[in-house]
Parts: sequence; C-alpha cells; structure tokens
Amino acid sequence: MTLKFTKDHEWIRVVGDTAVVGITNYAQEQLGDVVYVELPEVGKAVSKGGEAAVVESVKAASEVYAPVSGEVTEVNTLLVEEPQKINEDAMDGGWFLKMTLQSMGDLDDLMDEAQYKSFVEGLN
Repeated sequence: MTLKFTKDHEWIRVVGDTAVVGITNYAQEQLGDVVYVELPEVGKAVSKGGEAAVVESVKAASEVYAPVSGEVTEVNTLLVEEPQKINEDAMDGGWFLKMTLQSMGDLDDLMDEAQYKSFVEGLN
C-alpha cells in the first residue's frame, strides 16, 4: 500500500492498481462542517489535477482534484446522505472515490506522509 498527498490537500491510497482518494484532515478542518458532496459518475475519466468531486461546508465550496489520472470505478455514496463522515473520518471512511491508476508515474511528484506534515506545518 502506498499513501501520498497533494499540495491541494487530497490523499491517495494505492493498493495494486486501485487508488482510493479523499481529502486530508487538514482540509476538512479548514472547511469546517461539511454539508454537501458532489461525486463523479462511475466510469468518468479524470485527469491528474482536474476536478474529481466537489465538497461544500458551512464556510466554503471547494473542488477535490484528482491526484492521478485514471477512471472512476466506485464512489462513496454514503457521503451523499452523510457528508459529515468527512469531518468524522477524513482519512478512512470519508473517502470520495476509487479509481484505476493510469500510470504509477503520476505518484512520483506527490508527497509522502512526512513531507505532507512538513508542508502543512509551513502553512501555519
């Protein structure tokens, strides 16, 4: 399993050729209480850096960007009914989508956990 992070505060967990994508704890803390999630259609092709989903909170609406290119294979429909799951468990149960990974090379410029922690500390 590989866990990587983007500068836009998405995380990606890769197991085999399947990637699970969500937003980080830092992102959900900045957003505040999440009230709405718009998920992509299964089968949608997403490009690295392109919009993959939308999350709205009491403070703001924000795009969730695809950390890699690939095809959406599953979405977390629970978030439509219970968007607060993102605030409760952003790094596990609050995942947004699963996708196939077009190229493992897409992971090369993403941060590992230590690099992301240092990046976030630099923001404060």
